[in-house]
Amino acid sequence: MDKKNILESLKKLREISKKRNFNQSVDLIVNLKQLDKKKPEHKIDLFLQLPKTKPKKPKICALVDKELATKAKIFDKVILKEEFSKYTKNKKLTKKLATEFDYFLAQANLMGDIATSFGKVFGPKGKMPNPKAGCIVPPVIPNLEPIQQKIFSTVRFVTKDQLMVRASIGSEDMSDEDITENIFHAYNTILHALPKEKDNLKSVLIKLSMSPSVQITDKGPELLHKKEKKEKEVKK
Repeated sequence: MDKKNILESLKKLREISKKRNFNQSVDLIVNLKQLDKKKPEHKIDLFLQLPKTKPKKPKICALVDKELATKAKIFDKVILKEEFSKYTKNKKLTKKLATEFDYFLAQANLMGDIATSFGKVFGPKGKMPNPKAGCIVPPVIPNLEPIQQKIFSTVRFVTKDQLMVRASIGSEDMSDEDITENIFHAYNTILHALPKEKDNLKSVLIKLSMSPSVQITDKGPELLHKKEKKEKEVKK
């Protein structure tokens, strides 16, 4: 994928998008093909660090014991081991917690307790602390700030029910050049994670939170809903 084509597609996206009263996210959508979701080697689950950090930071909750209680205060919420039991008994409270936070950081020696107290809710939602994202840390660590900064720049691309991956890789107040760097890096990381690389790619799209999608192609940007309209007209 050429950076020039990405820049042209971003320009087109901005042209067709209505101005909203909030800062919209820029989403990257990669549609896949010729993959069997039942095969583990065909499933995509990537945590990657973007070269340009998004202005909107993900919300992080730390699940720790007294060893990290003070150091973990840099995160949005800290839940100590002694508080785990109230979540074990209250599934509604645990669901609210899973919805409120993007990432959960865990003290490594508490993973068994975390699985017992939060696993039934966090597991299906993909919110369990994940070592791929750097979210499991030892009880003795000098500083949690590098972990926090890493999570701030991390996005997750994962295949679920459909043959596609999607994540927010920027926001509309970022420069096109910075967004392009993030798209280029994410695209290449996803590409190399596919068993047949380009043969498993169907299409690459970008969109804002409330906008049509623009397809990035070698021939330049293509407005998706116009393409779909033409296809329907041909079928008639």
